Amino acid sequence: MQEIFIENTDFNAENFVLNPLRKGEYDNCSFSGCLFSDTHMLSFTFADCLFINCNFSNCSLKGSTLRNVSFKNCKMLGIRFEECNPFLLSFTFEECILNFSSFYQTKIKGTKFNTCKMEQVDFSEADLSRSVFKNCDLNAAVFSNTNLEKADLFSASNFNIDPEMNRILGAKFSSENLAGLLYKYKLTIT
Repeated sequence: MQEIFIENTDFNAENFVLNPLRKGEYDNCSFSGCLFSDTHMLSFTFADCLFINCNFSNCSLKGSTLRNVSFKNCKMLGIRFEECNPFLLSFTFEECILNFSSFYQTKIKGTKFNTCKMEQVDFSEADLSRSVFKNCDLNAAVFSNTNLEKADLFSASNFNIDPEMNRILGAKFSSENLAGLLYKYKLTIT
């Protein structure tokens, strides 16, 4: 099957589970209210695309290129972002549910996460330097050998980050969430 090139196109309320999106390159396209859950979107390219109110739960993006992609109010349970093409990998997330997803070993400096629910997300060995976690719930998220230098976690909540196992030089925290750096000591902080 020949790959296609689509640009400047709006997709609204499409069910890509029943009618799969054609494999190809999508440039400056918007997807609103679309269903991608449990699909296999292998080696697609999305550049400068916007996804609003879409469901990607358990979708496979293996080998896909995500370049300057914005996700707003999307449900993205169990996505393995480390399987995406790492070349120019860049995206932003706003009001998304990313629970049980994985960013293992991804190099995503400066990524913006705004008001996202990120329970049990794996950030092990990822480069998140200069990233922003504005109003994000990081309950049981895994940070192990993660680069968080100059990251902004000022308004993030429910995280447990071990400063001895992660790089946090210059990262921003608030006095209200500092307990998330001391959890392993089992201190009572009031």
